[in-house]
Amino acid sequence: MVRPPTPRPGLRRVGRDRASTWSGVLVGVGIAAFVDETVFHQLLHWHHFYDRSTTEVGLVSDGVFHAVGWFAVVAGLFWFAALRQARDLRPPRWLGGVLLGTGAFQLYDGTVQHKLFGLHQIRYGVDLLAYDLVWDGVALLLLVAGAVVTLRDARSRQRGPGHAGVTGAGG
Repeated sequence: MVRPPTPRPGLRRVGRDRASTWSGVLVGVGIAAFVDETVFHQLLHWHHFYDRSTTEVGLVSDGVFHAVGWFAVVAGLFWFAALRQARDLRPPRWLGGVLLGTGAFQLYDGTVQHKLFGLHQIRYGVDLLAYDLVWDGVALLLLVAGAVVTLRDARSRQRGPGHAGVTGAGG
């Protein structure tokens, strides 16, 4: 019978928590990029990653954007698998990281790429205020949800075994 690996002695709890969170952040960034690319670029045809040139340049920029998003997902999942195999994965921290990464990407996209750099807008030919408010509002909700999950897990870990964590299971 194959024995599961034992936790690495060199990775402290804080390191496991951070690694789990950052693995989730990478996956969250990739998920947000995938949803943006698939829904707004390909299905709705509302914009390209870079709209300040020709349609061909916009399509190439979409391809690069899509590849980078998938690279983030793959890297985050490899990190997830390594943490899980080493028994260092903290699932609540990973979930919090996914929510934080998704929200952070969404907020970055809505503020920096849309407004500061002007790479593209959510949609063209309409009043953008409602779109911007929903876009950034969803980002803030995801960030708050990720922070709540992460902080709740941190507090339950500080209280020690026997207290309910995010999943409701005692430790």
